[in-house]
Amino acid sequence: PAMADATELMAALPRPQGITYVGLVLNEKGLDRAVAAGVHEVNCVTLTSDTFAQRNQGVTAFESVEVWGRIARAAAAAGMPASVIISASFGCPFEGDIPTARVVELADRSLQAAADAGCLPVRLVLADTIGAAAPGMVIERCEAVRELTDAAGVPLGGHFHDTRNTGVANAWAAVTAGVTMLEASIGGIGGCPFAPNATGNVATEDIVFSLERSGVSTGLDLAKLRETTLWLGEQLGRPLPSGYSAAGPVPVGPLQ
Repeated sequence: PAMADATELMAALPRPQGITYVGLVLNEKGLDRAVAAGVHEVNCVTLTSDTFAQRNQGVTAFESVEVWGRIARAAAAAGMPASVIISASFGCPFEGDIPTARVVELADRSLQAAADAGCLPVRLVLADTIGAAAPGMVIERCEAVRELTDAAGVPLGGHFHDTRNTGVANAWAAVTAGVTMLEASIGGIGGCPFAPNATGNVATEDIVFSLERSGVSTGLDLAKLRETTLWLGEQLGRPLPSGYSAAGPVPVGPLQ
């Protein structure tokens, strides 16, 4: 199985103070493994598309919400924080465009399932799994879902892929729409094996550069992010798709 060595990986990870490791779980067995491995927080996926849900998790979209409810209940019993991500919130590789109303419905059902389980999620995240979003769509959907998350007292997050070079713009649009947490990856690695032609998550350092240059403090060190990306590219034997790491910082002062 693809995740057979997850426990071994968790055992090898350093655990500096202040760092939280979040483990993706798809069912109750995965939750048990995550607890045993010492994960600090679990993340569960619900999906807007029945076809994608069947390919990814072997359930329908609404059944994925039921799974999330059971995981939320079990996580609460284990004293572990849990979050939920709504995958394919901006488009499905098999069913095409996903209406905003469908995303809002899945968000509402996911929040209700958590409430019924007695487990307020740490966050609810809208995910552009295949890189189909554009800034206008992001603002519209984030504002619509925020009405639900604000009412429930749950932070709203965004998860973007740079498949069509819109990842950074979408992340900025999400921030302007009130999103307070963004998921990204060093160097732009990652992706979804069930999404045809999918590329990696938007690069952390590209988002940080865009936010910091726009006056939004992230608390992250761009120089260290770039250093890490260059190192990771060496380990993988190829340059990573990160604009900031390729170009470096903007010159300060008069050019020589």
